[in-house]
Amino acid sequence: MRAIGWGCVLVTAACAARGPVIGPPAPDLTVTVERARPVHIRVVYPKPTDVVLPVDSTFLFGSVGRGDASLTVNGAPVPVLDNGAWIAWVPLPDDTVARFELVAAVPGDTQVKTFIARLAPRFRPPPVMVPWVDTTSFRPAGVLQWPVGEGVRLAVRAVPGAVLRLVTPGGTVVPFVADSLPDEPSWGIRAFGVDSTTYRLPPRADRYLGWLPAEPICPDSLAVSCATLEVALGTDTVRVPWPLHLAAFDPLRPQVVVLNDDTAHIGTTDSLTTGRAVPGGTYHWFFPTGTTAVFSGRWNDQVRLALSRATVAWVNAPDVQPQPPGTPPPGGAVGSVRLHPGSRSVTLRVPLPARLPFRVEEDDRSLVLRLYGAAADVNWMQYGISDSLIRAMSYRQESADELTITLQLSQRVWGYRTRFEGRDLLLEVRRPPAIDPRHPLRGRVVVLDPGHPPVGAMGPSGLWEPVATLAVALKARTLLERAGATVWLTRTDSTPVDLLPRTRFAEARDADVLVSIHANALPDGVNPFVNNGTSVYYFHPRSADLARALDHALVAELGLRDLGMGRGDYALVRPTWMPSALTEGVFIMLPEQERLLAGADGQWRYARGIVRGIEAFLALRAAEP
Repeated sequence: MRAIGWGCVLVTAACAARGPVIGPPAPDLTVTVERARPVHIRVVYPKPTDVVLPVDSTFLFGSVGRGDASLTVNGAPVPVLDNGAWIAWVPLPDDTVARFELVAAVPGDTQVKTFIARLAPRFRPPPVMVPWVDTTSFRPAGVLQWPVGEGVRLAVRAVPGAVLRLVTPGGTVVPFVADSLPDEPSWGIRAFGVDSTTYRLPPRADRYLGWLPAEPICPDSLAVSCATLEVALGTDTVRVPWPLHLAAFDPLRPQVVVLNDDTAHIGTTDSLTTGRAVPGGTYHWFFPTGTTAVFSGRWNDQVRLALSRATVAWVNAPDVQPQPPGTPPPGGAVGSVRLHPGSRSVTLRVPLPARLPFRVEEDDRSLVLRLYGAAADVNWMQYGISDSLIRAMSYRQESADELTITLQLSQRVWGYRTRFEGRDLLLEVRRPPAIDPRHPLRGRVVVLDPGHPPVGAMGPSGLWEPVATLAVALKARTLLERAGATVWLTRTDSTPVDLLPRTRFAEARDADVLVSIHANALPDGVNPFVNNGTSVYYFHPRSADLARALDHALVAELGLRDLGMGRGDYALVRPTWMPSALTEGVFIMLPEQERLLAGADGQWRYARGIVRGIEAFLALRAAEP
């Protein structure tokens, strides 16, 4: 930290806690002070321990210590901000190391630094046309358990124009066909690239697909690969073992499992097992501890569950507890349901034959409870005392073993939560708060989450994201409290806080709104000079208006490019009890935006954007019938 006049340039938690600067603005001595420093080349990213993805080009950034220095990276000039910060977009070699020669100079002083970046290894085909196989491209590989009667999709990269087949120990021969579709951009480009030309890649002739009927392949030995891939090109053939160990099982003898994300009994989990549509994919289901389901497959550390005849979900293997052989699969009839109105919520009680898997599907003014393995015997749907929030209830047998119960609401969804009580499932629907349309923030409870630590991005001059986000949160708290809101921060110092305690913190305080504050950075291979600006993320539909309002307000305050809002799988936007959003106001990796975030003026602008966004969202909801 370096104090200038009455303010702070690089803000620490202690500095940020002072609030607004009192007195006249300090003179701008930044350039003068920076030029008094010696030239010192520092690379912030990548660090020597980082392994950069094998892409064509990526970014380096850091500082040279003073703003009047010139800088070149491998001979190419790189602009330097007046505080000495810089960022460069550089090509990468087809190798496992990249060597960069950095030269920074001022009259009478020249510094040279050789920086070595480690690159993730990539497969390089032989320079001549001979049969070859990329042994890192086998999909699937490892341990697989699969039901008899199903097939397994195989994929591999090999020399173009070859004839491929897999020969199993049982004598099955699996032919492969060429995959002629265009190549797939990196996940970073798909997620954050705004230039659609980066999506259009040429087809690759070295990708092949096959279909393997489930049969035992080395099920009891992890040391031997029994299936052999044959690659023939002309008169030459190479044979490579496929590292797959497949155990086939009889789906007519179901294995029942119970889900528990706290098998170690440490008590620090959220008592939820997340389900995904694909192994290791984005979250789609949230199963409470005790949920029962049927095992239907495994790939390494991911287990596939049969939720119903038509629906499967993938979960982490450590969360799965097998039940004794012969345990019947969960399922059966669901009887009559009843609403229980309360002062802050309305609870739907659903009797279940077992703790069945379920999913809550949210629409604008409805909640649909989807029960897997269930059949309807809902003779009565009791409303109890007439309640204005629940307009109507209905149910529908979607298929033989999927039942939906729908709650039509008189107002837009604000929040909900679920839990098991014995064998009953409780769906608690939150009442929207009574918002004063003239003073939308008055009386509201807002939780602000200063993003990170642990971890967090760092800017070229060394500004750490957790320091900056706390400074912004403290200023936003001041503004919100002036407007009559009650404000809680998930952290008030630099002590690391995990993700789960942050979301629990917000729910325990019955927050009306949760906003997580961050500063952005990009993955390797995504050009920061093209893909930068302000963005906001949400997860549940009810939070889309909050994200949109925050995005509009932040763009107006910060004056940066509008990257828009997006739906993102972030932990801080997944709580169901309140609308929540995650802001990425600036890109801390860019020198100009890091400097904006480091100064008190930029922090106040970020804070005002958050407050005005929350206020606009609440005003919008207050105006609804």
